[in-house]
Amino acid sequence: MGNSLHNKIYLGRSSVLASRRLRIALGMGALAGVGLALMVLRTLK
Repeated sequence: MGNSLHNKIYLGRSSVLASRRLRIALGMGALAGVGLALMVLRTLK
């Protein structure tokens, strides 16, 4: 029972870290997409 509780707490912490990393990755991807879109618009003009 102690092991299962420890595993649940550990999994909870890892999921929080994973979601934080996922948010950072999504933010970086969004910035990169905006940058690429601006470059394409500049080349088309």
